[in-house]
Parts: sequence; C-alpha cells; structure tokens
Amino acid sequence: MIEINGIGIRPGENKSIKIKVGKLHSGTTINIYGQVFNSAAKGKRVLLVGGIHGDEINGTEIIRRAIEKKFFEDLKTGTVIAIPVLNVFGFINFIRDEPSGRDVNRSFPGSNNGSLASRIAKKLTDFILPHVDLIIDFHTGGETRYNYPQVRFSKSSPESENLARIFNADFTIEKPFVPKSLRKTANDAGIPAVVYEAGESRRFDDLSIETGLQGISNILAHHNMSDKEMAHSLKESVYIRQTRWIRARESGIFTIIKKSGDLVNEKELIGVIKDLYGEWSKNVFLQEKHI
Repeated sequence: MIEINGIGIRPGENKSIKIKVGKLHSGTTINIYGQVFNSAAKGKRVLLVGGIHGDEINGTEIIRRAIEKKFFEDLKTGTVIAIPVLNVFGFINFIRDEPSGRDVNRSFPGSNNGSLASRIAKKLTDFILPHVDLIIDFHTGGETRYNYPQVRFSKSSPESENLARIFNADFTIEKPFVPKSLRKTANDAGIPAVVYEAGESRRFDDLSIETGLQGISNILAHHNMSDKEMAHSLKESVYIRQTRWIRARESGIFTIIKKSGDLVNEKELIGVIKDLYGEWSKNVFLQEKHI
C-alpha cells in the first residue's frame, strides 16, 4: 500500500490526493492535486508532473489527456502518480511563477517557511518523491518561444539517459542539471528524472501533445506496466550533445526561412532580418561558429 498525506492507496486501487500548500492573502487555499493509479502487482513507480511553470500548459494537457484516455486504469504492474498542474497559482493567472515572482523549478528541495514556490517544492519533495522510482517533468519553451519536441537528461546520470532514450522524443538532448530544480533534487535522491520540453507557453500544440503521450506509452510499455504499443520505438531520436543560442547582430523584424525541427547545414539561409521602415534587409546564414 502507498500512503500519501494520510490517504492510503491499496494494490489495485486508484485514488485522488490533495496536499495543502498554503493560503493566499485572500484566504484562498492552494493545494497540489494528483491522482494515484496503483496496480495489484509490484513494479516501477512513475511520477508525471506538469505545470511547474504555470503558463507552460502543454504538459498539463498531456497528463490530462493520458488520464482521460485511461492510460493508467489497468496497469499490469507498478504505480503512476499523475499531477497535471503543480503550480496552480501560476496556471490560473497565465504566469510562469508564483505571487512573489519566484520560480518553483528554482526552489527545490524547498522549505515549509519560505515563499509559496518553496512550499510547493517542499511538499512535492516530502510527500511524493519518496514514493517514486522515476520522473517525467513536462515543460514548454518559455516566454512564447517554441521548442520542438525534445527530452533532456544529464550526462552524469546514466539512468536518466536511458530513460530519455526510452521516451524517444524527436530530439534527445544532453543538458547539465539546473541548481535547485526538480530534476537536480530527484537525482540527489537517487531518482532518475528527465525533462520533456515541447511547444510554447500559453498555447496548445498538437505535435507536442501527441509526442508526449507517446513518450508516456513508451515508458509504461518498456517497464511492463502497460500493453500499449511503443510506436515511436521505430523512429530514431536525434541525439544532441551541445546546444547554443544564435544572437542577431542587428535589431529588426526576423522572418524565418527554416522552421523548428528542420535540418540546417553550414552556410544555409535560416532567415532574414528587416528594418521597420522597409529600407534594408539582411540574410542570416548558419555559420561554422554556430555549429
């Protein structure tokens, strides 16, 4: 049996859980809501968490649809803990952070006497992490930037690299741990975790959502938790060891030639920068130093 915040979930049971985080000055209570699907047979315990950044809604929709489509209703083995929205305040206000402007994903492992962000992190760390064996943390590009579906892992954690390969997004990217993030805290506790980044904030993206759902299916099938087919296992993910930003040297309006996810070769045109008054334009090529 699993017991979370006084709620016992027996083998073969599915239950909703609620963990109180605190109150706003209005008296409104902030809670973490989740659902626990516990099979009758022992196996991996998987945490799916979305909405750590409140405006990154693709992850919330991925987990919601997985529940709606009954991905976890008849698990063969193991347990799934599904939390579609961790940062409820940020979600209902269409913002990344919480009332004081602090980032929940820079607040782990958290404190019971800190900011709301720190308290949210503390509750997840204390009440949920002790019950899980692996974590998928769902995000999108920040500030309306679009991220093509990708899963991120740390080179220092072979277990997380293996988890990323099983998830099998279009891109598998090696990224170091971010201090005070959920992924770093999980790793310190011996729990492999990966971050799925796809789409942009405040906007649903079908490709990102469907790829995320398939990634969940791949994880469950690999660990003998579900009979759902690993359809993406036949598609080879592009493995990336290093990424960097390309900064424009001139200000203006950027018109893209290459879209997100395209393969771009050296010296190939990727877009055009134009001034506001229609007097000049400058082509932007992928240079050797960018690769």
